[in-house]
Amino acid sequence: MALWKVYYTATHLEDALRLLQEHAEEARIVAGGTDLVVEMRNQVRKTPVLIDVTRIGGLDTIRQGDDGLIHLGPMVTHAQAAASPLLQAHGLPLAQACWWVGSPALRNRGTIAGNIATASPANDTITALRALDAQITLRSVRGSRTVPFAEFHTGVRRTVMAPDEMIVDIAFAPLSEHQHGAYLKLGLRRVVTIAVVNVAVVVELADDGTVTEARIALGSVAPTIIRAPEAEAFLVGKPLSDESIAQAAQLASEAARPIDDVRGTAWFRNEEVDALTRRCLEAIQAGQERLDLPDPEQMVKLWGRTRRWPHLSGPTIAHHADGDEPIQCVVNGKTVTVQGANGKTLLHMLRDDLGLTGAKPGCEEGECGACTIWLDGITTLACLTPAPRAHGARITTVEGLADGESLHPVQEAFIEEDAVQCGYCTPGFVMSAAKLLEEIPHPSREQIKTALSGNICRCTGYYKIVKAVENAAGKSK
Repeated sequence: MALWKVYYTATHLEDALRLLQEHAEEARIVAGGTDLVVEMRNQVRKTPVLIDVTRIGGLDTIRQGDDGLIHLGPMVTHAQAAASPLLQAHGLPLAQACWWVGSPALRNRGTIAGNIATASPANDTITALRALDAQITLRSVRGSRTVPFAEFHTGVRRTVMAPDEMIVDIAFAPLSEHQHGAYLKLGLRRVVTIAVVNVAVVVELADDGTVTEARIALGSVAPTIIRAPEAEAFLVGKPLSDESIAQAAQLASEAARPIDDVRGTAWFRNEEVDALTRRCLEAIQAGQERLDLPDPEQMVKLWGRTRRWPHLSGPTIAHHADGDEPIQCVVNGKTVTVQGANGKTLLHMLRDDLGLTGAKPGCEEGECGACTIWLDGITTLACLTPAPRAHGARITTVEGLADGESLHPVQEAFIEEDAVQCGYCTPGFVMSAAKLLEEIPHPSREQIKTALSGNICRCTGYYKIVKAVENAAGKSK
């Protein structure tokens, strides 16, 4: 069954806006698709028309404008933002929030704009943006308007955005040398997890150490991201002492209005708001607000050495589910033309139409990593990627990793270390590990664990898998 009826690939912003106006409530913008594709597969959302904006140039920039604000385009991914020196220096809570989204492959596809538009109060980046007092610019063929972030979300998965509008800019004032921020989340596991609670804090300190301004944003404790005004007001005029931090954390907890659900009880969430707020403030107090965020040059991104954005000619390319427009791409070095795969994910095009069964269907929600491939040189998840996104792209699967008759060093190391049991998850691990070694030839054990954090194995204890990657790295020149 086709997940959508028509898939458009726009190469100019004006085309995307025109298509949004033409199809109105039947259409959705798709970039990363990490939420949208799952919703459509589970029939939570029925959207017959998708408009892909990933080929529109200039939408993935992070810059400080002439107005002094930091601007993020709608195609900025979580991986880009987490690794941005500008954001790490002047928008640290957002960089931290992006770093804790999903796994490397998910961060490579998911966008901050998509996180905002999805409007789940458990999303990571929107809590950080609330603490940063961001603003959102929306655009349609009717014109543009800028909305304060505090007014953008109106409820669970509800926003002020009209059906024909698209997020075109996210902006906030950079943190000054006197402002300090931090972001923390609690999930049911360490990575690839939805927040049970998340907290973002920004405080401004005078030269004598007293707080002159405080912003505390809380996620997953109300229908939208909320602030803790009593806690903020309490901190102003006081130093960040152990006593003031404890009292502010308690007041933040009292501001939360959580519910019981499958991830946690209301009581537990209130307790964790207290704990996370306190930890953020204590980190700022100690001058250690970076917490566990790696420096950009040490960050595992799984981009390899280069990123390639394919060029498509023509104003707009339409892909119809009935196969009128074929998908043409390069897979494992060979040019292929696929007819009739326009309503599928890339995973099922590779398996069903091209017979490349190395990428496996596991969770098909982006959580297990069994479908890991390289799209234009970047590690990504085929189960969350619409097949038409492959048009004009270069794809590498585990079948194309070996060089002729010689196995890739990672493949050899997996054999030498017996790092395989049932083998179902192995292609995904191999693809993540091979890209890591292309990016960081001699990674630390922690970097290896980060690279493999989006790959789940039900059989092993992961020790031999990590050892295999270390073995392959040892052979690198």
